[in-house]
Amino acid sequence: MSMLLPALTIARYTLLEALRSRLPWLFVLAACAAAGLAGFLQQLALTESGAVQAALLAATLRLAGVFLLATFIITGMAREAADRGLELLLALPMPRAAYLLGKLLGYGALAAVPALLFGLLMALFAAPAQCALWTLSLLGELWIVAAFSLLCAASLQQALPALAATGGFYVLARMLGSLQLLAHGPQAGDSLVQRAAAGAIDVLALLLPSLDAFARTDWLLYATGDWQALGRVAMQTIVYVGLLSSCALCDFYRRNI
Repeated sequence: MSMLLPALTIARYTLLEALRSRLPWLFVLAACAAAGLAGFLQQLALTESGAVQAALLAATLRLAGVFLLATFIITGMAREAADRGLELLLALPMPRAAYLLGKLLGYGALAAVPALLFGLLMALFAAPAQCALWTLSLLGELWIVAAFSLLCAASLQQALPALAATGGFYVLARMLGSLQLLAHGPQAGDSLVQRAAAGAIDVLALLLPSLDAFARTDWLLYATGDWQALGRVAMQTIVYVGLLSSCALCDFYRRNI
């Protein structure tokens, strides 16, 4: 209880900071811009214009949610460290884990805003059950990105390197499935270098989350999503959020602040 109360207080002020920075309005603006772009590109499609619009909208919304959330987390923590606000908080009689837990809770609650907003928008283009699966899966993806952004912000302590690391992590985790198919497909060569590259990709696939299984567009287009797939997504979310949070906590405790 001694750790939970300060963690909830920090989570509350984290959400208030997001409101003061107009982040929810940025999510709304991103949704409107994505809908306008998808509507424009729909007019260029010769066939299946509705499917093209839904696919482009889903992809754009997912990227916008990840980018805005990660940018807010990293820049907010960098500004807090530069203003010595972190030192002031840690001078209070509370464990460091309470600060990190509060931040994680606040960012987790904040991630629900774009997930629900974008899910409601996609409900105009797909079946409600598939939109619910897509929304919950997107929420898990945003939680993993939030946990990794928190780890990078706490470890690197500089906004630009933390943003670059988070972007690289997200792109690589999204592309690993495709890279594995290319590495082990019939077109793959049999040289030593190519086998080593395929092995390295397999190792990365074991270490990184399979974000290509999150918020899949084909769920919306062809109603292929099911609760079993969501269960696998939920398991990955629990494992990686816990692992990334533990890494951030270890780094946080070893630093002299």
